[in-house]
Amino acid sequence: MTSQEQVQKMKNPVAHQLLAGLALLSTGLLAGTFVYGAVNLVAAFNDVPLQTRLTFHTSLMRMNGIVVQTFMGTAIISAILLCIFSRGADRYLALAASVLASAALLITRFGNVPINRKIREWSTGAIPSNHATILERWEMFNNMRTAAGVLAFICVIAIVLLRQKA
Repeated sequence: MTSQEQVQKMKNPVAHQLLAGLALLSTGLLAGTFVYGAVNLVAAFNDVPLQTRLTFHTSLMRMNGIVVQTFMGTAIISAILLCIFSRGADRYLALAASVLASAALLITRFGNVPINRKIREWSTGAIPSNHATILERWEMFNNMRTAAGVLAFICVIAIVLLRQKA
């Protein structure tokens, strides 16, 4: 079987449904994780004394790092595969989902993670006088990655809904 035949075979409805299902699950888990964090955890962070926030924030980042990385990786890979093996509007929506999930990864890696490292230092040492500004920046990055994750999920939902109409 040639590679062209393999690609055509993967464009069948069952393969598309399986990839769409995986993309729907992974982007949904990613979006849900980010929304829960943005709505509940950040509110809790802001409701407790600073030292409690720093200690909990550090522990949380250590515990959920592998989970969030897994959700992001699976969302990106499944959306890319869905893009490769789709046509028409599905392909563009899957491309958008993969770009958005990748944006969430990049925002996390280059926005939140460096600040998380600082927070880890603060939890056991001196807290800088501009800590509030830095924490606000972390929340801005968190909101940006949450928006990217939710939009990626919406793109995959649209793919599933468009396929149901067809």
